[in-house]
Amino acid sequence: MRRPTARTYTASAAALAALLSPVTAARADTGQSTAAAATVLEKVPYAMDSSNQAAWWTPVATYKGRGQYTYFAFNEPGSTAATHRPAIARRDPDGVWSLLPLRDRSGARAEFPDDNGHNQPSVARDGSGRLHVFASMHADAWRYFRTEAPGGDVTDHAAELPDQGQGITYPIVATAPNGDLYLAARVGAGADQRPGKLYRWDNSAARWSVVATFAGAPNRSVYPDDLTVDGEGRLHLLYEWAKAPATGFRHKLSYLRYDPATGGFADSTGAALTVPVTPDTSDVIQQLTAGEEWSIDNAYTGPAVQSAKLTLDGSVPKVAYRYRSADSGGNFRVYYSYPSGSDWVSKTVYAGGQTSAALGITWDGTDTKRIYYVTASGTDRVFAATQSADGAWSAQSAAPGVSADRLAVRRDSDGHDVLYLPDTTHNSLYYGLR
Repeated sequence: MRRPTARTYTASAAALAALLSPVTAARADTGQSTAAAATVLEKVPYAMDSSNQAAWWTPVATYKGRGQYTYFAFNEPGSTAATHRPAIARRDPDGVWSLLPLRDRSGARAEFPDDNGHNQPSVARDGSGRLHVFASMHADAWRYFRTEAPGGDVTDHAAELPDQGQGITYPIVATAPNGDLYLAARVGAGADQRPGKLYRWDNSAARWSVVATFAGAPNRSVYPDDLTVDGEGRLHLLYEWAKAPATGFRHKLSYLRYDPATGGFADSTGAALTVPVTPDTSDVIQQLTAGEEWSIDNAYTGPAVQSAKLTLDGSVPKVAYRYRSADSGGNFRVYYSYPSGSDWVSKTVYAGGQTSAALGITWDGTDTKRIYYVTASGTDRVFAATQSADGAWSAQSAAPGVSADRLAVRRDSDGHDVLYLPDTTHNSLYYGLR
């Protein structure tokens, strides 16, 4: 195990100074400031494969022990240009990084073919300190790795999962307050439909089980986006629908809540829902708009959803998502949405140009919602948007001086946003703290 002893800081002096002083930002719907935001950045000291890029993944986990630990699941370069080796980069509270490679049953490094947008890892830490990684699946049988105990090797445990032999795609995972894990994924590779299923890791029993098929319908595929667990143990889930079998452009971004205490599912108002929900019975955040079509044409240019993320204000869901409408000039704009009464209200966060399929959202005691997005071009591409009392959105560069083109964000227990920032052009991964 390699343990670099020196931290590599990439933030400019201005970025560090921004920790102590505010920065004036431009309106988010017309542009954004490239002034340094209050972010401290470090380059992760391991080479990153260019395939380490996705919109749906959950590649960050944090844990508070003697200090804050951070776990970044990522793809290292493989033995050939078309392969990668999944691993975990662990950052200790003193800033020391360690590499935890994923190992197959023979003990060798696990290695898989590149498949951008699909073969990327998700990670979580359970209540007993075991790390769980789901990696490199695009309608493949389970590729699941975990440790037996804190500090142990990350080894193949795929045989422990239900639904053996099924094609798994888009695994996202979250830790509950009691130490259990919840996993959502699209299951199956049929041409007629590909439903979404929810699984639970019982931390005490160290066992996986199926909770339910949460969404599915004929001629439709489910795309999990994000999930999180509130302080009462209720799971909040975000997903999209597409015409089966698959497409890069989706529709009807939807929300679902699961209460393990009752075994019941509900919408954002608390009304019970029967699972699997369908596009017609889902709690839909973004309805179809004029000109929107169900299409499997990856050259489709009409209205569509592409990527979404979720956070909570207590137990109330707050959502960031990208949507291309008929009047957006082909651009995916960034929106913020929240439940109000029996419906969802959406506000435009950024409409100043094209964005990439990468989002993050956190809830902060001072800023309330922080929405992170990535522009399709520019020197600084990762921005954090906040909303003022008058409703206006403004944004600052969240990674000044770093040409990151993807992102993921998790909030740690100290109230800091931990940023996961891949720069696929330079095969580099950055750690950010706000």
